[in-house]
Amino acid sequence: MQAEGKNAVVEALESNIAIKKLYACKTMRELDKIIDKAKVKNIPVALVDKRELDKMSETGRHQGVIAVCKDFEYTPLDDVITKSREQGKPLFLILLDGIEDPHNLGSIIRVAECIGADAVVIPSRRAVGVTPTVIRVSAGATNHLPVCLVGNINDAIRKLKDQFVNVICADMDGEPLYQARLDGDIAIVVGNEGNGVKALTAKLCDKTIAIPQFGKVNSLNASVACGIICYEIVRQRLQR
Repeated sequence: MQAEGKNAVVEALESNIAIKKLYACKTMRELDKIIDKAKVKNIPVALVDKRELDKMSETGRHQGVIAVCKDFEYTPLDDVITKSREQGKPLFLILLDGIEDPHNLGSIIRVAECIGADAVVIPSRRAVGVTPTVIRVSAGATNHLPVCLVGNINDAIRKLKDQFVNVICADMDGEPLYQARLDGDIAIVVGNEGNGVKALTAKLCDKTIAIPQFGKVNSLNASVACGIICYEIVRQRLQR
């Protein structure tokens, strides 16, 4: 696992992520502060040519610095549920049904962390996991927000319903978002970029909500749609 780019590396250095080694372009003086942070933490630093960084980079956007970290650690869904119950606050989860674009996943994790969600839940198959690109796009949110990896989103939905969590599908054919009551323990299900939420998954949900649209384009980007829904939930919670 690698953190690539200045922001992603700084976030990794300031978090509890274990960094094995830092690689920095030896001709870029603006990296001195990042290098100093690494040395304070006793992280080995290698000053290398840009060509070597280009070969190492998995994203192609290293900005002259790469931190080689330990593999990303996913959080068990049961741990997230237990922590929420112990804290006595409403559970707020975002379940992703087959998001394939790492930029979308990174953006959703960033939104989820900003609005105080408890976790983002992703399936282990037919979907993107937490990659260096996801870490970079999340602007460091992966260091602070639990991401749960489950074998099957439908099984996760069944588990949550057994815990009396209101599972809500985000789709084009549903109750208008601004008319829906969105309180209590909630899990929002956001679907694949091209196909949306799978039919069986949608059927398992308690209800479906839709974002009103008035233009000629018939769909929103998955991360944008997720952000709109999340902030409507926040708005309703702040009013109660």
